[in-house]
Amino acid sequence: MISVFGSANMDLVAYVSEAPKRGETVTGHRFRTIPGGKGANQAIAAARAGVEVAFLGAVGDDGFGAELRATLSEAGVDVRGLRQVRGPSGIAHIVVDDAGGNSIIVVPGANGTVSGPSGDDLAVIARSEALLLQLELPMAAVVAAAEAGQVAGVPVILTPAPAQPLPDELLDAVTLIVPNEHEAAAITGATAPDAALDALLERVEEAVITLGSEGALYGSRSGERLRVPAVEVKAVDTTAAGDTFVGALAVARAERLPVADALRFASAAAALSVQREGASTSMPSRWEIEDSLP
Repeated sequence: MISVFGSANMDLVAYVSEAPKRGETVTGHRFRTIPGGKGANQAIAAARAGVEVAFLGAVGDDGFGAELRATLSEAGVDVRGLRQVRGPSGIAHIVVDDAGGNSIIVVPGANGTVSGPSGDDLAVIARSEALLLQLELPMAAVVAAAEAGQVAGVPVILTPAPAQPLPDELLDAVTLIVPNEHEAAAITGATAPDAALDALLERVEEAVITLGSEGALYGSRSGERLRVPAVEVKAVDTTAAGDTFVGALAVARAERLPVADALRFASAAAALSVQREGASTSMPSRWEIEDSLP
């Protein structure tokens, strides 16, 4: 079982030919509301990739909250740890251009009320094969969850997004960090992926830097280095591709696949997701991932 301590947002998605510049107004093609949030996305990705998943977080007492809970549940995610608080749920305003690129504004809402794992959450984390964390909850809550995973001997996988300074107490508890190349540069100050990987490994045991169409770069303190190419596809919408990668990678790791095979499995899942619109709506099933592997 994989536990996810993280955010749940409703994505408000506008599709445009080209994203507006500052002060500019453009006309969009379409608008959709799609359940998302980095935590919920990773939970759904992992569940669809074939494992039992428990989600720990918060939604508001609004319509978005009810829809987020239903979406997670319908994907097979255990939502007993998803608490309801008064006020609005988190939202993300997303602009997607015709090239599949996106820009995102997140308003935390209920996610901002999470101060740390509850007693029940701690019990769920302790039973897990892996704990997935992101940075859309308050940092103190993320640190507390990471330390709980470390104490329980559970591998802690961190997606450091949105990019921000990472306290030592968080990184001391992290087993594997999975930034994209921009987040890796922001965290380490190194723009070259190999240099950023070296810098990350000074602070954590293992790291994977996702490189978009260039694939993914893996390293460990034991000296292992791997670069796995991306699957060549035409991107329709890259929203949540990284979350799909992490969710699938966590499944492969929980199943004890060799690192190279785990990275290929995650890359195949991400490649399938970018060929579809939306966040949670784009994530592939286990059989789709396996069928797409060479």
